[in-house]
Amino acid sequence: MLLTADEKAAFKRDGVVIRRGAIAPNPVKRAVSLIDEQYREELTPDAIPAYTQRTFVPNLGNHPEILALYAETDAAQLASDLLGDTSPVTTTQIQIRVPEREFPGVQQAKAMHVDGVSCPHLDPRELRTFSLLVGVVLSDIKDPKGGALHYLPGGHLTMARWFANEWSLGMTDQVPPEIDREHGTPLLGAPGDVLLMHHLVPHSVAHNLTPLPRVMAYFRVSHPEHATRRLEALRDPWLDYPPLTDVPSSTTSQE
Repeated sequence: MLLTADEKAAFKRDGVVIRRGAIAPNPVKRAVSLIDEQYREELTPDAIPAYTQRTFVPNLGNHPEILALYAETDAAQLASDLLGDTSPVTTTQIQIRVPEREFPGVQQAKAMHVDGVSCPHLDPRELRTFSLLVGVVLSDIKDPKGGALHYLPGGHLTMARWFANEWSLGMTDQVPPEIDREHGTPLLGAPGDVLLMHHLVPHSVAHNLTPLPRVMAYFRVSHPEHATRRLEALRDPWLDYPPLTDVPSSTTSQE
């Protein structure tokens, strides 16, 4: 099912839409089984910091059962409904927030940031941006203290103005001070829920203070022309979103 007019308007206002139960149980269960098996058998504390910056169980990044969560479900159609044309998605980022009680002090929190811009582990002059983040929930996330992603509704518009007027390539600041002070809205949900989030929406991740891992599969989706105009897309939030050009912003929240 494609996005409704109200969902498109809400996305334009908030930069975020969440589709509850968008993915059927069976593909979710297959993906969870693959991830859980290797997570339990292979995870060591020494690997967690690098995995947190990149991806957990990296050998599953291009596994067909994991990629199917995007390519063979409504997730791909929803992304195309926002971007029009999309580049092929060939890899998955698997992000797990490990229980703090199981691995105390090992996994760092993530402050408010925009993916691929001024990353602490990269050259600040390097951009690894994209157009749309599609996140598939793979574990129950009922408690905001369970390592939930916290996003800032409407922050994509603030970030675009900052990138246009105050930021320059090579700066190490990831967000302006007023964004850095925000706590954001926690993404809570159940396996099969799908997050559609504009690349420019700032977000953070705290420690997981619950006893169970929080598991997400993320797909970074780009408009086919994004790689040739990364700087322009930071400053114009709708450059990669031609289908939304004439969509008015909603005035009421969908969440």
